[in-house]
Amino acid sequence: MNALTLISHPLCPFVQRAAIVLLEKAVQFDRINVDLAAKPSWFLAVSPTGKVPVLKVRRDDAEDAVLFESMVICEYLEETQGGAPMYPVDALSRARQRGWIEFATSALADAWQFLNATDRSTADAKQAALRGALERLEAELESGPYFAGTAFTMVDAVFAPLFRYFDVLDPMVSQRIFENLPRVSAWQSALAARQSVIAAVGEDYAERFRQHLRLHQSIHAG
Repeated sequence: MNALTLISHPLCPFVQRAAIVLLEKAVQFDRINVDLAAKPSWFLAVSPTGKVPVLKVRRDDAEDAVLFESMVICEYLEETQGGAPMYPVDALSRARQRGWIEFATSALADAWQFLNATDRSTADAKQAALRGALERLEAELESGPYFAGTAFTMVDAVFAPLFRYFDVLDPMVSQRIFENLPRVSAWQSALAARQSVIAAVGEDYAERFRQHLRLHQSIHAG
């Protein structure tokens, strides 16, 4: 049994944040998926919000500790685990990156509503909102390949699950989102090729996600 257990769902982008950080830190961990449509009682007992991710931390001299909320878990891992740091040393740079992490959460909400839209008007409105967010990022990005240059940081771990959605959609849908955004597109490609990002989900992720869209009658279902 490993000291850390990530309680998860196969499609949750917030779980992916934590999984990417664990993989970047080369931490051995166990992973348990739960059915969020039929949450088991043991899960509700440990998750105050009824959401994933949850991280259980085994302690030899006490009961397991439980952490919830994705960025709380990521910050804990950054503070307690080895591997390359995922924030810059400079306090101002760290604060700016944390701001862009909040920005990512807002952009993720727009992306999710766009992807799950069942009518064209909603899809168009959310596409415009997401496109606006990506245009702001295009102006912020510099040399790449990652958000802050050559180092893979927490901002990259947070944006990777958002970009992953568009890797599995019809390319024509993705093109409308990313066209004429060369820096964002290059960043998306670099994240998609990162081993921690690849390994943060199961091999059946793409089909699971397409099945989700079909089940919810999204206009983007293939």
